[in-house]
Amino acid sequence: MRSRTAKLLAPALPLAVITTLAAGTVPPAAAPPPAIVVEDGATQPVFSRADAIVETVFVEVAGVDSDADGAPDRVAVDIMRPRETERGLKVPVILEASPYYAGGNDDVAFHDVDIDGEDARAMPTTARDKLKMLREAGVTADAAEPFDGYYDNYFVPRGYAVALVESLGTGRSTGCPTTGDRNETLGPKAVIDWLNGRARGFSPDGTPVRADWSTGNVGMIGVSYNGTLPNAVATTGVKGLKTIVPIAAISSWYDYYRANGGVLAPGGYQGEDADVLARYVLTRENGRQVCGDLIDRIEQEQDRTTGDYSPFWDARNYLNDVRNVRASVFLVHGLNDWNVKTKQAAQWWHALQRNGVPRKIWLSQGAHTSPLNVRPEEWMRQLHAWFDHWLHGIRNGIMREPQADVEIAPGRWVTHRSWPPPGTLPLSAPLGRKGTDAFTDQRTRTAQELAAAPETPDDNRLAYLSPVLEHDVRISGTPTIEVRASFTDGRSPYLTALLVDYGTDTRTDGALRRTGEEYCYGEGVPGDTGCVPRYEYVTAEAPFKIVSRGWLDVRNRHRPDRTDPITPGRAYDFRWDLQPQDYVFKAGHRIGVVLISTDYEYTLRYPPGTRVTVWPGRSRLHLPVTPDGGRVPRLTLSAPPADGG
Repeated sequence: MRSRTAKLLAPALPLAVITTLAAGTVPPAAAPPPAIVVEDGATQPVFSRADAIVETVFVEVAGVDSDADGAPDRVAVDIMRPRETERGLKVPVILEASPYYAGGNDDVAFHDVDIDGEDARAMPTTARDKLKMLREAGVTADAAEPFDGYYDNYFVPRGYAVALVESLGTGRSTGCPTTGDRNETLGPKAVIDWLNGRARGFSPDGTPVRADWSTGNVGMIGVSYNGTLPNAVATTGVKGLKTIVPIAAISSWYDYYRANGGVLAPGGYQGEDADVLARYVLTRENGRQVCGDLIDRIEQEQDRTTGDYSPFWDARNYLNDVRNVRASVFLVHGLNDWNVKTKQAAQWWHALQRNGVPRKIWLSQGAHTSPLNVRPEEWMRQLHAWFDHWLHGIRNGIMREPQADVEIAPGRWVTHRSWPPPGTLPLSAPLGRKGTDAFTDQRTRTAQELAAAPETPDDNRLAYLSPVLEHDVRISGTPTIEVRASFTDGRSPYLTALLVDYGTDTRTDGALRRTGEEYCYGEGVPGDTGCVPRYEYVTAEAPFKIVSRGWLDVRNRHRPDRTDPITPGRAYDFRWDLQPQDYVFKAGHRIGVVLISTDYEYTLRYPPGTRVTVWPGRSRLHLPVTPDGGRVPRLTLSAPPADGG
């Protein structure tokens, strides 16, 4: 049986009609206005994607003039809505804001990370193109096809509008990109205000436009930068934003380009920084002339010399304003994402929890990707129910389902009523007993190379191993490490800890490959089938896997915003975090900790030669362990014998 989501109200009759009725003439019955159709607790595809209305509106961002031209900035918005909205149907909006719709600038130079002079801001290296990675992640990046995602094919027939917003300084929008600063937040916020009648919008010819077809309810969604903007906008508390779905999203830009006082790269993009990204997405007309000085200031203020937390980064930290979040949050992240690392999701999740925000979390074995590529049928079921509940107000039970879906191995999903799972407890283990161990920093071998063969002596790392595990050990949360160490004979300020699973097994790093099959999710139209390729994880047998990493600039041992020089040869106690994880170390494997200084793929690379001495008996690994049947294992670590035997 079909039901409607709203009562149909009889319109007031004009005087002329009342007079006609009094004279005994009955006018023909007026057709009721169209309405959303709900069946079995879900909106049904009763509207046509093929006949949908497509329009472009330029929304004024009041109070923001980032390009200093004397006029408020404007963002371009492409909108698709059911044709029935012209006959009285009002619909909520699924909104995705992005700096990538117009592509990117391929000629932007990255910073050199090989530090041979006194100034870490060395000459830039060759530019790299992010578009391929973004397309693989499911991020729209083609201005000619603004509706080539899946939201329109699936949701427009079910009574939603889709709005795609070009971020400030990109594509047809005015203003300047500033890599996460407040002006970028206020662009999509202005669109939500316009959808609620609180901001001004204009057609391409300058005619004022109102969103009379909108209910005012908005849900934001996106992957990567497109998922970061929902986090940012939610912290404004804007009325009308009912929910956000941040996928592989940033919650603090400092933790994207820095770690515990040290300059750090997003995985795969050594030498990228806030200025590089701003120049990359600066695709508006005359952008370099208009915004060049502003981005030059970003390059100066981001500080690649000390890596310290500063007002520049504080302005890009959405955790500061999480208390303002009124929208519900469906958070999605890949446990193998080393671009937007898992700390971004975990710290946002815990902050939302502390503030009582309605929420749900998905953690997959994927890397930097959309959940549509990982688990499409279940993703569409839950996303549909989520938007129906929060945007149409349908009571469909989605909030009574388990809060957390976690893929603990490829294709092996478990659910929990919260995350980390209830009962997760801290487990601590010393790295060794008495004496000292030492290694010499180098800058040409990767962490993967240094973690191999832990029982073979290696002058460039220290390795500590647990005994062979008798039972599976699952960690859920953020590992931390304490190390007592001294530095001599060099300039590298980094301590890097690798948490490693040793034991030959079939593993994945989150990479995906096509299966040759398709998943069809929505209504197809010419040029858009409404289908996507199906993917599976790339797996391979390997003797070990780096499960998590953590980095510290030892000069920031007290605070990330303060550099305190160290005295060569003096022992200090350092403590820092590794990237959060949900991972199962299998019975028969060994848990390992590998200590290095330079992490070739992530940190700045200072001249080799720094000597690091470690006191293992004064150093400890802390793991958040989920008990198996109520058991919390005891754990000890030790260095392999010097002869490898």
